[in-house]
Amino acid sequence: MPVVALLAVGLWFLARPPSGGIPEITLVALLASFGLTPFVRLIALRGGAVDHPDARKRHNTPTPKLGGVAVLSAFVLALGRTATIDREMLAISASALTLMLAGALDDTRGLSARLRLGLQLSCSLVVIAAGVRLNLLPGPVGVAGNVLLSVLWIVGITNAYNFIDGMDGLAPSLGALIALLMGLVASLSGQPGLAVACAALAGALLGFLPHNLRSGRPASIFLGDSGSASVGFLLAALAIKEDWAEGDPLVSLATPVLLFSVLIYDMIQTTVSRVVTGRVRSFREWIDFVGRDHIHHRFTRLLGDQRRALVLILSLSLGLGLSAFGLHRGDGPEAIIFLVHGALVLLVVAVLEGSAGRDDAAAGTGRAGPNGGKKR
Repeated sequence: MPVVALLAVGLWFLARPPSGGIPEITLVALLASFGLTPFVRLIALRGGAVDHPDARKRHNTPTPKLGGVAVLSAFVLALGRTATIDREMLAISASALTLMLAGALDDTRGLSARLRLGLQLSCSLVVIAAGVRLNLLPGPVGVAGNVLLSVLWIVGITNAYNFIDGMDGLAPSLGALIALLMGLVASLSGQPGLAVACAALAGALLGFLPHNLRSGRPASIFLGDSGSASVGFLLAALAIKEDWAEGDPLVSLATPVLLFSVLIYDMIQTTVSRVVTGRVRSFREWIDFVGRDHIHHRFTRLLGDQRRALVLILSLSLGLGLSAFGLHRGDGPEAIIFLVHGALVLLVVAVLEGSAGRDDAAAGTGRAGPNGGKKR
């Protein structure tokens, strides 16, 4: 089947001009990613990019980690055949490829957290210099503030997506869902270039998903740092590539916040919890910390099953993300209402999680262990 998928992509390249609609781009990226993943898996096995099981991890067999190479390759392959690439998209794609290559090196040889963070900051500044930034603050003084906020957004979402990659199927399915929702909102807002890029990314992640989420069997390959960092960066940069509402900064902010609300909630919740309990005392410790307190760990303990936790997380993200559809013709007051609604939903989730955690602790089963994030 993977060979057939690659043959179909090859025939498409030969038969079609450099263009295509959103469904076509999605399908090509999906087939390319699905077909490339087994070959990337072989390369990972021979190159030593393998995640070995130990007491801290959920998987029981050595698993390759270079899945992001297949996803990013499929994304670039599909996007490169469109007529909607501009200077900003070139900067985003080049920066994502840089992070993918660095992640592949990290998966194989290992890189320090400080170096990975430095690369993320550098790539953020590259896309910001190309024009990809938040435009929330007015005036000349606001320019510096907008740059700072843009860096915080891109680096924050990149790491939040990295943290969520700790359960089979979660990171690719959640990333594909966010990309699809963002693409649909972009289409409604008259942003065809952004919609096509989101379609290519969603297709690439969906093509990888059958290898990462298998019925009755563990994943045959993980995204690894090559995927979690680069895909998170792509999602973050695409979310601020365009203004979601001309002249209304609150709507422009509310749209990506709603789309990424689950990732934002997980990062805030785990960070606050770790700082309050004293498990994290510095920024470096925050970057390096590995724990079983992310949303997928908490939902798994709450529901007793990983697949149920996966469905619940995706449902929560879909429900909150759909609120963004009501904003493409809305104004500031409506944005506030949607943001308050999303915050209340997540507050209910936090209360339920906290109650379940206390019950587990009382029963002696709620102790956190050193497991989570990409380390599984």
